[in-house]
Amino acid sequence: MLSDPLLTGRHEDGRDIPVLVWRAARALRAVSTAPLGGGIGVRRWVLNATVPMSYDRDDPADHLAGMARRLGLDGPGVGLLTGVDVGEVVARADSGVRVWATVGLGIPVPAAAPAQVVPQRVGTVNVVAYVPARLGDAALVNAVATATEAKTQAIAELGLPGTGTPTDAVTVLCPPGGPVCDYGGPRSTWGAPLARAVHAAVLAVGTDTVPWSDRLPG
Repeated sequence: MLSDPLLTGRHEDGRDIPVLVWRAARALRAVSTAPLGGGIGVRRWVLNATVPMSYDRDDPADHLAGMARRLGLDGPGVGLLTGVDVGEVVARADSGVRVWATVGLGIPVPAAAPAQVVPQRVGTVNVVAYVPARLGDAALVNAVATATEAKTQAIAELGLPGTGTPTDAVTVLCPPGGPVCDYGGPRSTWGAPLARAVHAAVLAVGTDTVPWSDRLPG
């Protein structure tokens, strides 16, 4: 089982910056597109860290690994970054599936936009999901696609002309034992509630999120 996230922080560049941390009582199977701990494997924790909109480090995985060490997170985990205040995470649940999303839509772009189309102000939608049944490798990969489709549906319903932002990330975790579920598509046993929960979370935030660094004095 994955815990509810704990809101904590780190002191960096003279500022106290929020971080969300999920811990697992035992190692979980996971698939992720995150800069740290991406791919398929066993993971023990997830962290989602706020960064300023000016963030331009070229070593995000190392940066996140350093945060994890300072927070006392042992073993393999997943690390995500976002420009929004992670304290504003939105949680939704459906039929045993749990989803947490931090949503900064900025200016979404169509996935197949011409190369010269560069948004002036990007955002990030980070989705962390727990499915209470063991998903096979293909089902885990399909679950990422399902979560992404649900996010895109919510963006369309918000009236925005894009499919997502260039830095969106998805992490799906599940138990390591039990009967294997082979499917994670949007009409499958676990993909359907996953899609509904992701859609509800993104839709709930809407388009008015202000980046964390934009709220700082001066």
